[in-house]
Amino acid sequence: MEPATAASNWGVAIILLPLAGALLAFLFRRAATRIGIGAAVATSLAAAALARTVIRDGTMHHAVGGWGAPLGIDLRADGLSVLMLIMTATVGLAISLYAPAYFRGESRKPEQFWPLWLFLWTGLNALFLSADIFNLYVTLELLGLAAVALTALSGRADALTGAMRYLLATLLGSLAYLLGVALLYHGFGSVDIAVLAERVEATPVVWTALGLMCAGLLLKTALFPLHFWLPPAHSSAPVPVSALLSALVVKASFYILLRLWLEIFAPLVGDGVGELLGLLGAGAVLWGSIQALRQTRLKMLIAYSTVAQLGYFFLAFPLAVAAGVTAWSAAAYLALSHALAKAAMFLAAGNLIRFGGHDRIADLDRVVQRLPLTVGAFALAGVSSMGLPPSGGFIGKWLLLEAAIAQGRWDLVGVMFLGGLLVAAYIFKVLGYAFTQANVLHESRAVPASMEWAALLLAIGAILLGFMASPVLALLGVGDPFNAVETMG
Repeated sequence: MEPATAASNWGVAIILLPLAGALLAFLFRRAATRIGIGAAVATSLAAAALARTVIRDGTMHHAVGGWGAPLGIDLRADGLSVLMLIMTATVGLAISLYAPAYFRGESRKPEQFWPLWLFLWTGLNALFLSADIFNLYVTLELLGLAAVALTALSGRADALTGAMRYLLATLLGSLAYLLGVALLYHGFGSVDIAVLAERVEATPVVWTALGLMCAGLLLKTALFPLHFWLPPAHSSAPVPVSALLSALVVKASFYILLRLWLEIFAPLVGDGVGELLGLLGAGAVLWGSIQALRQTRLKMLIAYSTVAQLGYFFLAFPLAVAAGVTAWSAAAYLALSHALAKAAMFLAAGNLIRFGGHDRIADLDRVVQRLPLTVGAFALAGVSSMGLPPSGGFIGKWLLLEAAIAQGRWDLVGVMFLGGLLVAAYIFKVLGYAFTQANVLHESRAVPASMEWAALLLAIGAILLGFMASPVLALLGVGDPFNAVETMG
């Protein structure tokens, strides 16, 4: 088998495996859990195989059905897309192993969860491999619809309300993005990213398309102040759904924005647009952290923490003009560490809810004595979120600090330090109540070991990521995805 063929086969498999699992889980509902776990393991192995092939042989290009651009659909995998696929596989496998015990005893919930979750995983993998802006729209729309359905899975009033708000936000974001795609296609006769990169020039049509596409993607990413839909949706969804929404789904729209910025719009935008995104990112870091500190419910605290952590990704935009590779590598590293840490936090919150029947922070009632693995998972995830060594969050924030200090951006340095202190405040707030006796006594339930270990292993992964800077940064160099911005500097 030739190397190019091997990479193409794994690229196609990583899309078809979860899709086949979703269809089988829908058709054979009694066996949905077994099918879902099998599909999750197979998809994760395919992601590992694709990563190994791309690292060895370089960027993968595959024309689906033999029809390349501009008529057909092209798939492409470089270091950045492979990193996102590995992130999805790691978090997805952990959630898949967590979900059976979580949904045990709930009629019809597993039957509904597995087809939707595997369909969402299919959309994520297809999105990270897409090489044209219209196929990115299609996969983003499929991803959003599956995410909305999963958000409403519990059927409670708050979940339905959060899902409807999420639906309106995602449809509005998709519409804005699609209008931008239509403008670019009308102006340049192609939706292929590589072709557009050669043809696009600074015209009113391009600036309009840029504004529409960025606005839609920022809404889907829930960047401050467009985050209004995220906390109610993430906090009201079932715990495995909250974890995948926070860890994976919001990364998809950020990935598209990053791709468009790097490959199409980078030569056109000046410092002003990057500064605006950096300002919004700084606002997200501070506002989200303050709101998280004010929360009395654990899931809502973690949801607002997601709003804050997403802000760090956008601090890279103003820094990338003069330090492209360093700033973008920081954003990618933070995305990976955030996915592991945030998924661990939500799964730990699910364990605490299973144990005590609630997520009131003030009534955790010395839970560390009964669920040490769960509290340890939350604490380790908090270490990464704070950016303390030796975690993955530390590596990402250190790279951001390095770029900011080199450029004398002490305003951004101050935002990062203040954001870290606020993260420490709300993490220690939760841990403090986990060690103290509550005023309200409550009955407890046993938490299955699989639920505790899934959360702990993800949190350990977020810490171990701090020791893997060299291989991760080497992977990001495959295909040189950040070269466009670096050459501008």
